[in-house]
Amino acid sequence: MSVRVVHDLRVEAGFATQKGRRPDNQDYVALCVGPSGAGALQGVVAAIADGVGGHKGGRAAAETTVRAFIDGYYAQPETLGVARAAARSLEAANSWVAAQSRVDPALEGMATTFSALILSRRNAFFLHVGDTRVYRLAGDGLERLTKDHTFGRGDFAHVLRRAVGFEDSLLFDHGQHSLNLHDRFLLCSDGVYGVLPDDRLSALLAERRAPQETSEKIIEAALATGSNDNVTALVVDVIDVPPADERALSQAVAGLPIRELPSIGDVVDDFQIDALLSEGRYSRLMRATDRQNGKAVVLKFPHPRVADDASYRMAFVNEAWVAARVRSPFVGEVIELLPGRQSRLYSAMPYYDGETLERRLRREPRIDLAEGVSIAARLSRAIATLHRCGVIHRDIKPDNVILLKDGGLRLVDLGVCRAANLENLPEAHTPGTPSYMAPELFDGVAGDEASDLFAFGVTVYRMFSRCYPYGEIEPFSRPRLTKPLPLALKRPDLPAWLDATILKAIGVERGDRFGDVLEFAFELENGSARAQPLTPRKKSLYERNPIIFWQTLCLLLALLLAISVFRR
Repeated sequence: MSVRVVHDLRVEAGFATQKGRRPDNQDYVALCVGPSGAGALQGVVAAIADGVGGHKGGRAAAETTVRAFIDGYYAQPETLGVARAAARSLEAANSWVAAQSRVDPALEGMATTFSALILSRRNAFFLHVGDTRVYRLAGDGLERLTKDHTFGRGDFAHVLRRAVGFEDSLLFDHGQHSLNLHDRFLLCSDGVYGVLPDDRLSALLAERRAPQETSEKIIEAALATGSNDNVTALVVDVIDVPPADERALSQAVAGLPIRELPSIGDVVDDFQIDALLSEGRYSRLMRATDRQNGKAVVLKFPHPRVADDASYRMAFVNEAWVAARVRSPFVGEVIELLPGRQSRLYSAMPYYDGETLERRLRREPRIDLAEGVSIAARLSRAIATLHRCGVIHRDIKPDNVILLKDGGLRLVDLGVCRAANLENLPEAHTPGTPSYMAPELFDGVAGDEASDLFAFGVTVYRMFSRCYPYGEIEPFSRPRLTKPLPLALKRPDLPAWLDATILKAIGVERGDRFGDVLEFAFELENGSARAQPLTPRKKSLYERNPIIFWQTLCLLLALLLAISVFRR
């Protein structure tokens, strides 16, 4: 089944349940979006319960708890927030089940385990008691979000310590995680994970079949492996998440202090700082390990000297805002941290294993035609993706392009980007790096697709030549761009059509450039396909050995002079 919730949260889900070798099925599972009009804050609820065996009314306890929780949750006012509304609903369900077990002899001792997953806007919440489980598959890594409430040792290893209905007051676990695109969640009973270890569950979930098919495959695998219990699995896929709210981002950033730059070995908000990646005038990039999940990340810390610079704070808002709206394998991501975790201003990004284009172009061998066209084609897709979303990057350069070891590419650093719903930088702040900036930007133009194309063209020119077509431009200077230096002077081994194509992209007049970056990329790719294999030109004696050239020339001149004197 597919569910769409307002504010662009969209999930797909499926579930399967069987009694297995038990005489009846005491598991109960449900997924609900709520009544008409709900969903703005309350979101999607997925819940699973497993009636406690050996007690009367196990199935009744499971079904009653799930239904009462869902009904109670959606009946709460949205102003309570997800966590408080869910807690109140579960406590009410527990009170009702505990009371029924005392007053109804047919339901004496009724109890159940319970786990619920609530997806609301850009967050995932869970509540849990007992030994049903909630897992999350993010990328290829499976993470268990819940902890079993069992004794865990000896003959009592599987005996429950907590369950709905055991006592009038309920002690349950709860938590919150950021919700990411393509997250996959699994709710299951002990009949499933009791015979299928985490690596097997991870493999089944990683196949990325439809949720309904995946849940059925998990049930089949559990029964085939010999499960003696009821088996239930519910799979939820996150298909789309709503964008972050720019106003909320601005308020969050405004309240964060800028502190002294950290050093290697420091721990910041449970991030272990491992290495220094780069040091700039305004920020420091450091590789770190998130001790909460063991993943490598990159943290970007502002320098204390910009503490009073409102435009620099705005850059953090811009990056987070764009990252929430633009999803592409060619554009860098920003990790959204849970509320309350961040104690100072910085941004967190995934660690991309590779090198910047700037570093690549500085080392040997020099980038040849095939490699350069391949890089340009991938970079054009990143820029075109931004442009389709109404975002102008405004700082395209080799330093902001990461070439991944697996052949991928990421365009990063969207701090000075421009978009319709973003507050722009103050007029005093000209965005971009001068040597890559189109002429119109020096005249105060805010930047558009044509100026991004210019920067893209300069990037491609420099990728092949290691030079700037109009020379290196110093900050705060106002250059007079005339005629660019032909690429052939620096790379005579490259074809003439490549030189002409790049020079068109970096035309001083906007009307002389290509219509968009994809047109430029098309010319690069097709020009490469039409070109004949290059035959290396034989180098002249001057290029091979200038000393011998001049010695030979001097000898010839001396001979000519001697002949001239002799004839007189």
